[in-house]
Amino acid sequence: MEAPDACTLPTAERPFRVAEFDQLFADHLRDSNRVDPQTLDLTLAPESRATVEDLTARELECCSFFTFTLTPAADHLRLRITVPPTQTAVLDGLQ
Repeated sequence: MEAPDACTLPTAERPFRVAEFDQLFADHLRDSNRVDPQTLDLTLAPESRATVEDLTARELECCSFFTFTLTPAADHLRLRITVPPTQTAVLDGLQ
């Protein structure tokens, strides 16, 4: 995954953020579904909620073009990630 040009996260910190997403997905990702070019739905283990909330909040601070919608269910979390048309490559990287 590459951080987009519009991202304000310092370049030196970007590999660490990518590693955080990679670890979240390695530990908790159950399924992913590319709804359309601008939308990705992720199904995550319910115990990942605190990590997801923290990570997405920090990501919004530097990459405000993301929209994260977290929907809890009894046995999983759904994280919908939406980006504008100019940022679909970023979503490609997350997928």
